[in-house]
Amino acid sequence: MARQMRHEKPKDLKKTLKFISRYLKKNRMALAVVVILVTISSLANIFGVYLFKPAINRYILPGNIPGLFRMLALMGILYLAGVLSSYGYTQLMVKVAQKIVLEIRGDLFRKVQTLPLSFFDKNTHGELMSRFTNDIDTISDAMNNSFTAVIQSFIIIVGTFTMLIVLSPLLSLIVLASFFCMFLFLRYSSKKSHIFFSQQQKYMGDLNGFIEETVAGQKVVKVFNHESANLKQFIVRNKKLQDSATDALTYSGILVPVVVSISYFNYAVSACIGAFLAIAGWMDLGSLASYLVYVRQTAMPVNQFAQQLNFLMAALSGAERISEIMEVSPEVDQGTVTLAHAELGKDGMLKKSDKGIWVWCRMASSGQVDLIPLRGDVRFHDVVFGYEPGQPILKKISLYAKPGQKIAFVGSTGAGKTTIASLINRLYDVNSGSITFDGIDVRDIRKDDLRRSTAVVLQDTHLFTGTIADNIRYGNMNASQEQIEQAAKLANADSFIQRLPDGYDTLLTEDGNNLSQGQRQLLAIARAAVADPPVLILDEATSSVDTYTEKLIGAAMDRLMENRTVFVIAHRLSTVRDAKAIIVLENGNILERGNHDELVAQRGRYYQLYTGQLELS
Repeated sequence: MARQMRHEKPKDLKKTLKFISRYLKKNRMALAVVVILVTISSLANIFGVYLFKPAINRYILPGNIPGLFRMLALMGILYLAGVLSSYGYTQLMVKVAQKIVLEIRGDLFRKVQTLPLSFFDKNTHGELMSRFTNDIDTISDAMNNSFTAVIQSFIIIVGTFTMLIVLSPLLSLIVLASFFCMFLFLRYSSKKSHIFFSQQQKYMGDLNGFIEETVAGQKVVKVFNHESANLKQFIVRNKKLQDSATDALTYSGILVPVVVSISYFNYAVSACIGAFLAIAGWMDLGSLASYLVYVRQTAMPVNQFAQQLNFLMAALSGAERISEIMEVSPEVDQGTVTLAHAELGKDGMLKKSDKGIWVWCRMASSGQVDLIPLRGDVRFHDVVFGYEPGQPILKKISLYAKPGQKIAFVGSTGAGKTTIASLINRLYDVNSGSITFDGIDVRDIRKDDLRRSTAVVLQDTHLFTGTIADNIRYGNMNASQEQIEQAAKLANADSFIQRLPDGYDTLLTEDGNNLSQGQRQLLAIARAAVADPPVLILDEATSSVDTYTEKLIGAAMDRLMENRTVFVIAHRLSTVRDAKAIIVLENGNILERGNHDELVAQRGRYYQLYTGQLELS
């Protein structure tokens, strides 16, 4: 068999069919034409075989040569119509299938863009990528091949059996008996092979995961001399995969030979008995010839129908997994306050413009739009938040950051530092309490505008495939080359960029693996700088750079942070000494707040961390 597919059937077939029918309906006219052409092609084959009967009885046996030529011409026209119909539906189906796949993939990608961050926390990248690759590929294969094959096989099976009964009801009993045997064997083989294919998929996933871990961790493997132990584990896993694959392919591999053998046996028996019937005068020679051709070709459509039906089930299973994502509730955004630029008019009132200062646009009860200057005043009011119900990470947190202040968070892993940063730009929403931005509840601000007012530099830098300039411009898609270079200089990234072969046009691939970790971090800081935001969030921004680079970044960040509200999360206490306020977190509670000197004088948790009596983890 050319390919093997074993997937679980859809859990909710009706729901899945409803999902896929939305895309089929959009192309129903083209699909209707496909069905018509498939029907013509199938019927041409069926009736073409039936014409053997009159050709033999009326023209060949009597020796009517002119009549035979007319019959051959008719058969030629019929088969030509079938060939042209086959060509037409295959070409049309390819276009329709790719159009449907395009729509599904586009809708899925658009849907993923709207999902909350919590969805990605619960689903791995591999699981999501399998929807875009494996599941969509099975749909594509089914639409390109199985859709028409199932229709064609069904028509040929029904038409062939109808013609068999018409030509000889007695001989048809033999055919039905052989096909009953085929059905029993198909059922037995499919059941057995399904069990072993499931085991094969399990062991293959286990082996692939082991290989991936081993290859990714080669440095650790070699340092600890673990090659021999890994080889032993690989042999065990590989043997399990071999055994399950052998059993699976044994049962699936004998399917076609057995079906073909039954078909040959059926043909031989039908031919022998049919010959006796013809000699006895109970059946004419033309009917026998047509009948035997039908018998000879019955096995193929039955086998094809069962096979293609399995592929369709696989496609529907993939469609179900895609529909599950499509049904996930999108990120909630009921904000109405927007962000804009404004300038002072001659009357001293703020008015919207294409440049000037940032302002919040809020609709007043009177119907008038109030323009509120964006200053960067961020406050937490008794905020409670947890990623899972009943497991709060933050417990009634209250804090404030006045415009232009640098606020630092320190604490052990899991204390809630990064969670606070994620709540500011509404990557998550608070369970209770509120967060205000310039006196406006962040839930009232449209998320796109709220996030445009902040820039985040994460500990784990992610760079996209493209040039260095493209990656910096990600912070502001309208940034000019001059602004990009200025941001790079501000982040002290310009010097190393200029030393690269193509400078700012250097192509980055595989998450910027051709750069050092420190260089990647500098690009992330430049990306935040080009956004020119009123609020900065630096999550372990200098954790991956050396001491010298850290000093360079520190000087650049001082310029970048001027007149901005900045939230800093750091493990290195040296980076937060100049903060206006240092907030010490532990188990979701604020233990201490003050500047460096004040906290040292208190001789509390911060003092213990600073003097090395405790360590940040």
